[in-house]
Amino acid sequence: MVKMGEGGTPNMRSIALVTQMMVAMMMIAMMFVAEADTNNVFGPCADAKVKKFDGFTFGLAFSTRDSFFFNQTQLSPCDLRLSLSGNIGAQLALFRPKVDEISYLTVNSTAFNPALSGGHMVAFAGQKYAARSLPILVADTSHTIISFTLVLEFQKGTLQNLYWKNFGCDACSGDSICLNNQSCAVPTSKCLSSGGPTDCSLSIQLTFSGTDKNLDTLNSWYEVENLRQYSLYGLFSDIRDTFTGQNGMPF
Repeated sequence: MVKMGEGGTPNMRSIALVTQMMVAMMMIAMMFVAEADTNNVFGPCADAKVKKFDGFTFGLAFSTRDSFFFNQTQLSPCDLRLSLSGNIGAQLALFRPKVDEISYLTVNSTAFNPALSGGHMVAFAGQKYAARSLPILVADTSHTIISFTLVLEFQKGTLQNLYWKNFGCDACSGDSICLNNQSCAVPTSKCLSSGGPTDCSLSIQLTFSGTDKNLDTLNSWYEVENLRQYSLYGLFSDIRDTFTGQNGMPF
């Protein structure tokens, strides 16, 4: 039988103490992860007050330009006075990026043809302020625009406005062309959804401006604006192409 020396009992206590400390640290880490996102609003038609790095849910509605207006006034897609819910062609995409992180969002257009949904897109979120962007052209029978930049403007953590920004045609490459000296577009006939060889998935650079609920400044839009000579679209397209085949489908 092996006898335990005088230091045996303290060592066992030390091991127990270290174990308790490790468990406590793990619990603290789990609590930190759980509390990192303090926004428990997940619907795009509800109001949220957020801080930096919270998740924030917003939507993209696809339909005809006129369908976003009621009595010549543009309303939020959340407004029941619009007939979007009864519009068979209307489509909806939801995202939950982290506040003030530069995000690259995509809408898979492999089976989705935005031209058949009305060709226009509105970004929106919230109820009281009913923030919404202006309708922007995505596709018509001839061309599909594939690159966009969207800015979400907050004041004291509440979304006030959504703006589409245009950096011109610096990001155009491959089969894309410069449409109206403003946007990169691909002939719709070349898109996968039309039986063509090109992945015409919509790509959106998302940034933030204004202040969060702690009055901390949201800087990601200014970072993109100052670096606009470098194409984030091109950067992320290269990454996407690494994980997709030539026809835009995963290996």
